[in-house]
Amino acid sequence: MKENRPVIRALRILMPLVAIGCLIVFPPWQGILAWIAPLPDSIDEQVDAAVRHGLDGIIVYVDRAGTEPAFYAAGWHDRATRTPADPQALFKIASISKLYIAAATARLAYEQRVSLDDTLADLLPEWAGRIQYADRITLRMLLQHRSGLPNFTDDERFNWFDPSPDLRKNLELILDEPARFPPDTRYQYSNTNYLLIGMILDGILGYDHASYIKEHILLPHALFRTYDSLSDAPIDSIMSGYHHGIDADLKRIDYTIPGGSMIADARDVGTFLRALHDGSLLGAGTQEIYASVYEFNHTGWLPGYQSIARFHPDLDAVVIQFVNSTGGNTELVARVVYDRIVRILRGP
Repeated sequence: MKENRPVIRALRILMPLVAIGCLIVFPPWQGILAWIAPLPDSIDEQVDAAVRHGLDGIIVYVDRAGTEPAFYAAGWHDRATRTPADPQALFKIASISKLYIAAATARLAYEQRVSLDDTLADLLPEWAGRIQYADRITLRMLLQHRSGLPNFTDDERFNWFDPSPDLRKNLELILDEPARFPPDTRYQYSNTNYLLIGMILDGILGYDHASYIKEHILLPHALFRTYDSLSDAPIDSIMSGYHHGIDADLKRIDYTIPGGSMIADARDVGTFLRALHDGSLLGAGTQEIYASVYEFNHTGWLPGYQSIARFHPDLDAVVIQFVNSTGGNTELVARVVYDRIVRILRGP
């Protein structure tokens, strides 16, 4: 088809103006208001303000060296029953789960049960013919999001509100698709990487990798309030989740895909994160491997659930934030609130 160059030029000029117009007419007011408001004196005041800016509920956990861990909460644990937010509630931590899988993989590599340089063709030969560059994509690249594999959750057929528990069915969304880029040429976050790592670990172990994580990572560090998936956790203890424009509680959506399935309370996530940073979680040899392949902080998102887990070296503090609202302006508000909490900790 022959290009209509005047129309294309007009669209190139018009579209940015439309975008600016939308920001003027439909600005993210809640996020803007949360950002420009005077910084309160305490975290308690900040979490209360977060609810006024549109979040259904929020939990914050702060573990600062030399002080007892502190908990903060505001809003609703369950808005239908008017149950207040509980700082000890369980929460869907979504992609924070990737930290646990990466830690397990580093441990298995240290034990020489797998090599980080093994390829997808070596580790999952049944899929080699349907994944481009399977003979060049290594386990290391999967861990680092440098594989070039398409992200199955970006496929229009993937339904966040009714995810299939069948890993193969989810993988099929990207099979036979061209790579986004040749392996190890750049970084691009893809949930497909950790879906495949889960399958690889199951094959290496001969059993569910979640059991390995529980035995070698969770139980030795007394992380008794961390679960692999919704079916393992006490449902009444899980904070309800809400998405903008949907009235239903999304708590019972069971996302079972590796790298996004785990459920924990804020204390357990904070304890895990500090141990991951100080080396006590993995030990020197495994820590060195882990540091070469993955990050030490993470965020998470599932419908109704967004989370931030970070260690701040200047404060020697772990700060965990759980928000049970997604969609609309809630992602912006949550990020603004987290940054303000860290500013409060830093002081004047």
